This record gives sequence, C-alpha cells and structure tokens, in this order.
Amino acid sequence: MPLHSPVIIWFRQDLRLADNPALAAAAERGAPVLALFILDDSGDWAPGGAARWWLHHSLAALSRDLEKLGAPLCLRSGKAEDVLPRLAKETDAGAVFWNRCYEPHAVARDSKLKELLKSDGIEVASFNGALLVEPWELKTGQGEPYKVFTPFWKALLAGGAPPAPLAPPKKLKGFDGIDSEALEDWTLLPTRPDWAGGLRERWTPGEKGAGQRLGTFLDTAAKTYKNDRDRPDHEGTSCLSPHLHWGEISPRQVWQATRHAVAAGALNDGAAEAFLRQLGWRDFSHNLLFHWPDFPEKPWREAFAAFAWQDDDDAFTVWCKGRTGFPLVDAGLRQLWATGWMHNRVRMIAASFLIKDLLIPWQRGEAWFWDTLVDADLANNAAGWQWVAGCGADAAPYFRIFNPVSQGEKFDPKGDYIRRWVPEIAALPDDVIHRPWEASQEVLKKAKVTLGETYPAPMVDHKAARARALAAYEDVKKAT
Repeated sequence: MPLHSPVIIWFRQDLRLADNPALAAAAERGAPVLALFILDDSGDWAPGGAARWWLHHSLAALSRDLEKLGAPLCLRSGKAEDVLPRLAKETDAGAVFWNRCYEPHAVARDSKLKELLKSDGIEVASFNGALLVEPWELKTGQGEPYKVFTPFWKALLAGGAPPAPLAPPKKLKGFDGIDSEALEDWTLLPTRPDWAGGLRERWTPGEKGAGQRLGTFLDTAAKTYKNDRDRPDHEGTSCLSPHLHWGEISPRQVWQATRHAVAAGALNDGAAEAFLRQLGWRDFSHNLLFHWPDFPEKPWREAFAAFAWQDDDDAFTVWCKGRTGFPLVDAGLRQLWATGWMHNRVRMIAASFLIKDLLIPWQRGEAWFWDTLVDADLANNAAGWQWVAGCGADAAPYFRIFNPVSQGEKFDPKGDYIRRWVPEIAALPDDVIHRPWEASQEVLKKAKVTLGETYPAPMVDHKAARARALAAYEDVKKAT
C-alpha cells in the first residue's frame, strides 16, 4: 500500500481513542489516517431520539479529540454500503479498518462490505473493540452457544482476564482535502420541543465523561454496589451503560480499572465480582443476539408466540406517561422521560407491569425503551424484556410477577425515589406512599392528594391482574 494512500478507520460504536484496536492498527501503518463516521438511518433499528441526542455530543467530543491528534473526523450520511466504497475510491484508500458490531443487520452489512472492498483491491480488517469475548468464542461441551447465563459467566472467567487495554495513539497523520458534512446539519438534537434538558443536566457524553464516571463510581458507590445496586433511592450503580453502548469506554478498560481498585485495597472482591458480572451479562446478551438474530422481534421460546395478549393503545399511553397509579412504576417511567435512563431494578418492575398486569406485548415496551433510553442497546434491551416476559433464553420464571408495592417498600423504603419523580404525592407519609389508595381521606387531604385528580387511581387491581396473567401463561404452558 503506497504511503500516500490513507487507511480509513470507520468509527461506529467505538467512539474513543483509548483501547480502540482498529484505530491502533491504523495508526501503526504510518500512512495517513482518515477517521470516518457514517450516519446510517436505514433499517428498523436506527437510533431513537434519546440515543441521537447522545450521539451528537459523543461525536462532537470525538471530533475534538481527533483534531488534537491531527486527524479530523469526516462525517458522511447515507447507507454505509454506498458511502464507504465511494469514499474509499474517492481517496484511493489502501485499507479500511473497523471494530465489529454484532447486531444482525450490522453483521450482514459488514460481511457484504468486506467482500465488496476486497474485490476492489482494498485491504479490510475488523477487530473486537466492544466485548470481553466474542459470541463465537465460548461454546458448551456440546459445541453449542450458551443459553444460560451462569455457565456462560463461569466459562468466561475460566478464560482468564481479558487482554490489557491499548493505549491511545499519541499522534496521527491526517488525510487532507476531504469534505465532511456538518454535525449540526444532521439535526440529531431535539428543538421543537427541546425535551433534552434533563439529559444535559445528568450526562456528559464522550470518552472523557466515561472515564470520569467510572472513576467516580470506583471511588464511591462501587464499595457498596453488591447491596445497593437494587436501590433506586441511592446512587448505587455505575451508569456506564450509555458510555459502553457508544464505545466511549471499553469493557476491558472497566475490567482493568476495577481489578486495579481491588489490588489497591480500595474495593473488595465481592463488590468487584457483582459489578463485573454485569459486564458478563452484557456479553451474554450479545451472544444471544448473534446466535438468534430475530431475538429483538420474536420470543426465544417459540411457544410464547401464541400468548393471548390483550393489547390496548390507551393503556400503553398511560404506562408511557407514568400515570398508572402505581407510584414506583410511574417514578421509573418519568425518570426515563426526563433523563433518558431508568434504574435497572425499576426497569424490571415497569416491564413486568406492562407485560403481566396490562398484558401488552413486550415488543411495545422494548420499542419505547429503544426510543427513550440513552443506553438503548439492541442486545441488552431485547434480553431484558424477554427475561421479564419469561420467554427468553435465561428468563425469569413466567409465574414471577413483580408486585410494584412490595418491591417499592423493599427497595425504596422511605419513598425518596418516588418523591423525586412523583412530586404530587411527595407529602404522603412513608407507610402509604407506595399505596396511596389505602391512605385515609384525612391523610390524603393533608398531603393535598386527590386520587383520580391530582394523582391517578390504580389503573388495574394488581391481584386480579396477576391472576389473569397466570391463567394466560398456564394456557401457553399447557399447549407446549
């Protein structure tokens, strides 16, 4: 490859400089580096509204970082199958490098692109920049992909620690004279209305923000993570999920930093194990998506395709708006709308309520999360919803139906989380804030709560809804 021919590094879900195998390989060539991001909105799983907000700010941060190294970020929009080969010819590129994505449409697209580019005499190389282990690397004794998380996790641990993260390049030789689209012209940010105020307040997208969030977590909440991760009233989780999805930090970096904290005596093994296990679940979700490409659309357990859903548009809208009358469910959905994120324990409770109390198909909730979550990740989102629905590979038992009242009393005992996100009932005492319909009229009046007016009455009777769901699940079980 002539030294004047650039190496194109195609950024996707790896918006960082450190521990970026494709970027490191491109930098080692000594040839000019053309950093590229393609906005491809084709297909069924283009980024939702909250993810687009995040992407705008993450690309702005990456662009600044690359500029400092001498290789400006080139932005192009359109179908990657068209844009990338055209740009390779336009620049007389000798090679194209990227880090792998594992969504079914991405796998199919990338396979075609490899063939096309190679047929034009262009070198193509792809790398693992997103997972601890790739989906084809771990197999059961029978040579099959893992379907249950715990054996998958044990097999992952048996393979030893992941490779050490790569250092970021100190300098890049840029490629001049190439036109770039303007980030502002992509209209990734909401304007009319601008609903992103809560997102701006909570998040700092970009590689620097990811590193700061990991450092803060390891210095504080990580120490009590094993016990506090289920408490939405505490800042007990890492909130790294959107940074991991967009690749602003790699799981290898998170793993190494966590292990270093243990070695330094700043973190005990139990807390570290509980936290790193979440990285394992992330890998497991990608394992399921890779081996079962229709995982986001169809129940993994085929028998559940016959489930007797009672879909209801009005009920779904009430759920989305956080107006169900069940305070913990409503708090979670309002947190989601305001910040683009929901505490994981509350995600399970809100999902259970939609699926099992309302009998609305899990795919509708999955789609709502896809549009509203800043950490919307196809593998994790599908795995979470199928787990709650009881139709996934390593799913919760179908008869496990979360009680939003008892869950709230257990994990938000003083109602602090509810008071933050459902302020209209904040004055209710602790003993009824999770069940305002059981409060006396005197208590309601004192708290200035009028059920059905200032705050909704429960949209269903949970006990009756639970019985209805169990009957529907039993019908599916009998048919198998």
